[in-house]
Amino acid sequence: MEGQAPTIILICIGLILADFYISNGLRHTLKKSRIVQGKYFLIAYWAVSIILVIGLITSVFIKFSVGLKGAILLLFFLLLACKVCFLPFILVDDIRRLSLSIARKRNKPEPEFPASEPKPDAIPRSEFLIKAGLIAASLPLAGLSYGIINGVYDYRVRRRTLYLPNLPRKFDGIKLGQISDIHSGSFYNKKAVLGGVELLLGEKPDFIFFTGDLVNAISSEMREYQDIFAKVKAPLGVYSTLGNHDYGDYAWWPDAAAKKKNLDELKTTHKNMGWDLLMNENRRLKVDGEEIGILGIENWGLLSRFPKYGRMDLAVQNTDDLPVKLLLSHDPSHWRAQVLPHYPQIDAMFSGHTHGMQFGVQTEHFQWSPIQFVYKEWAGFYHEGPQQLYVNVGYGFLGYPGRVGILPEITIFELKAGKDPKRV
Repeated sequence: MEGQAPTIILICIGLILADFYISNGLRHTLKKSRIVQGKYFLIAYWAVSIILVIGLITSVFIKFSVGLKGAILLLFFLLLACKVCFLPFILVDDIRRLSLSIARKRNKPEPEFPASEPKPDAIPRSEFLIKAGLIAASLPLAGLSYGIINGVYDYRVRRRTLYLPNLPRKFDGIKLGQISDIHSGSFYNKKAVLGGVELLLGEKPDFIFFTGDLVNAISSEMREYQDIFAKVKAPLGVYSTLGNHDYGDYAWWPDAAAKKKNLDELKTTHKNMGWDLLMNENRRLKVDGEEIGILGIENWGLLSRFPKYGRMDLAVQNTDDLPVKLLLSHDPSHWRAQVLPHYPQIDAMFSGHTHGMQFGVQTEHFQWSPIQFVYKEWAGFYHEGPQQLYVNVGYGFLGYPGRVGILPEITIFELKAGKDPKRV
């Protein structure tokens, strides 16, 4: 994260300068407000701001719970967005008052708009602008509400071309689907969830990957949704792996046996749905006598408390003869930490885990989310030499029951033999 240090410093300096400007503007304009003029207002204002600045810095440069990091980053950038929305109104008011001051000093008629003196029963212009600014500052909060209502089940199909130089001819043009991070324990609308599954099946993928986190904490969360996801089928199979939430590590268990029973039940759920769960192992996918390798490992996460159950040494066994190897690994940090330096034979890795923090901006040519201060690879395609990584931002949701800008994803890849013409 060292390369992000200048950006973080600039953001913090900008926020502190904005805080001076905003706090002074509020106290100067809202002179009748007991809250703003109270002795504790500035203390509370600056305490929140400084705590979040410290939180941003520690979240980026110190290793601790990624869940807590995500919460701090979301709060920081949400507060930053509120202040950005508010600043123009203070600026307009300052320009207005400056122009009036200059006009008075030059003994010129005051500008007609905005008027220098409101009607006796009207709200003062400065107070009006500041209150309008406060309403504008609430828009990011309104955006979070909109994300709960409209974004959380707004499934989007993202079509990608996966170029593989050694891809056998019989695989050229076939379609691979990917979903990730179902988090069934968060769902509350079965009809909407089914709609996403039907959207995936409507793309008619030849085979499908699920890259982990079927549940939030316990296997029983899938009881109401097993029948829905059992519909996820493909001619060449559905291959799945486990994510950090699937092991029951975030739930309380009376003993180790109960925890193991929970995991066994989750494995059975994969089997009941007809999904081929890969636990540090591989499969040979055959089409008309030609083969590629599908490898899947258990969760392996570089950051914080995420477990390292994955065993790449087991997953790659007896795959040396395969011309292409596709790896399912839930956590994208695994790619840079272990796959790139030690397993150059992996052509492409498929991950999820980040959710894109369910908050940000994602278009065809631009994407941004606070999660990028935690994960270098967090959404979409990444390349390092001949190796590739794709990070799916997830089908479900966790924590915040919504999505703003980063919508739930169904990825459809078309496999193509050869090199990516954009990277040659």
